Amino acid sequence: MSTNASSDPLATLGTLPGVADSVESVRKAVDRVYGHRVMRRRSNEITSEAALRGARASAALSGADWALEEVRRRTDFGSDAEARTVGAALRLTAEAGQLLSIWRQSPLRVLARLHLVAASGDSADETVGRPRLAGEPVDEPLIEVPLPGAAEVAARLDGLAELIITGSSAPALVTAAVVHGELLALRPFVSCNGLVARTAERIVLVGSGLDPKSICPAEVGHAEQGRAAYTAAFEGYLSGTPEGMATWIAHCGRSVELGVRESTAVCEALQRGAA
Repeated sequence: MSTNASSDPLATLGTLPGVADSVESVRKAVDRVYGHRVMRRRSNEITSEAALRGARASAALSGADWALEEVRRRTDFGSDAEARTVGAALRLTAEAGQLLSIWRQSPLRVLARLHLVAASGDSADETVGRPRLAGEPVDEPLIEVPLPGAAEVAARLDGLAELIITGSSAPALVTAAVVHGELLALRPFVSCNGLVARTAERIVLVGSGLDPKSICPAEVGHAEQGRAAYTAAFEGYLSGTPEGMATWIAHCGRSVELGVRESTAVCEALQRGAA
């Protein structure tokens, strides 16, 4: 993450041109879906459906683009690489809610746990649940930019953890976008980095209070905008320029809004008795 020196660098990002508009647009969208009449009676159903759709979308971005009904129907997620990816996404979504209270005190512990959960379908080895060491390869099908060395990964993870533990006055969207982008940039684990990064974004959005019931799956929006748009916006994050960072934050904001749209459609289907 490249920002100007500041006692609160995340807050500095919140002042970038266009970011405030993204933050306000997201807030209004989230408020609308929380105000839907179905949410007063059936919020647990919306949360469950958002989790399923978010997991499906995150898996799609990692190369396993299954239809929603296939994800809903399947019980075997260990038969091949795509099935394992979908299974990992589902497990991560389920685990995220259990880690909210730990995140602000020990984000690195949470990230290690997320990787352990995601990689549980793989043969157990010493690489699971810890940052990669020098020379260890990384399997990440979507992100193909140069890989930071292990020493840089360790230093930047410590810096990210310090930002989270210290806290920030930055809007939740900004913090979530930075956490997501930094984990994609670092790819700190030997596998499942995209899945872990998107789950960490979800944890920030939920834990911050922006989306406390976890009904606004940003993963859906990232997938809906497409892998090309996702990687193009991520290149803005990698650039570290104000314009690039603002582009990435706006992309993440639009993803939340599209997640809101998805859950709004679920609310309306439930209201009609069609779901």
